[in-house]
Amino acid sequence: MKNLNINKKSKLSVFRLAGCFLAIIFIVIALLGLFNKGLALGLDFTGGYLTEFSTEKSLSQQDMNSLLGNYLPESFKLTSAEQGTHWSVQQADNNASLQDKAWLTHFADKNQLNITPQDAIYIGSQVGEELINQGGLALLTAIIVILMYLSFRFEWRLAAGAVIALFHDVLIVLGIFAWFDIPFDLTILASLLAIVGYSLNDSIIVGDKIREIMKSTNDVTIDEVINQAIKSTLVRTMITSGTTLVTIMAVWGFAGESLAGFSIALFSGILVGTFSSIVIAATVPQLLGLTADYYQQKELEVCPLP
Repeated sequence: MKNLNINKKSKLSVFRLAGCFLAIIFIVIALLGLFNKGLALGLDFTGGYLTEFSTEKSLSQQDMNSLLGNYLPESFKLTSAEQGTHWSVQQADNNASLQDKAWLTHFADKNQLNITPQDAIYIGSQVGEELINQGGLALLTAIIVILMYLSFRFEWRLAAGAVIALFHDVLIVLGIFAWFDIPFDLTILASLLAIVGYSLNDSIIVGDKIREIMKSTNDVTIDEVINQAIKSTLVRTMITSGTTLVTIMAVWGFAGESLAGFSIALFSGILVGTFSSIVIAATVPQLLGLTADYYQQKELEVCPLP
């Protein structure tokens, strides 16, 4: 029975170390996507025109894209909802053809379509630039506050594991958006802030458990401490992640395309966040030299035995 327990621990240790190397590979792939392809910034950041309209007759996106391609002079992005009856057209700031809804009337008459205009808005490029600056500042501020919190809450190696896991989660999500050309808008930026909080919460739970076991247990290795901490928190982590993922899938399935990017970001962020809390936040402190009796030695230094 004792040998079986040791085998289980060794398998978990191998999984954690293999997961660390896999996380490094994921980070490299994400960085390649960000540097080579970049993010497909949405209208919120680039500026431009957004026109929404509905059609009485349901059309496929390919057919509507073809019709608009014959009419609009420059490149555009078309999205649809409500089974091909509600449409959104986005076009860059340098085209004046979408400044108002008048073009819809000409387009409808030319193609014999019964079109109902819904909305037409313009976002200036200066506004988009301000949103990038403010959004980036918000994300940077959140990370700095988190670093300050971790420096007071944990021993530096446990804090380093949580920080590395946090950056891993954000980079992987950004890499997914870069590689698959998913539009990056304000809702995605908001989801990144949520992912930062979620990743930190998972890492703190594991880190707290590691610290608790280290303070109360003697004659064990750091490998055993970390494995025991993961096992103690795994059920809670899986239940929390599972219920959150079910909610996000419901939003993804029923909220429409407007929240698809937001759902993709949260879904992928929670998956990689759960993964990183086990293989990064819990393993990095061990790789940095944390010992199982660290806190007990620290107490002896403060209050030495007579």
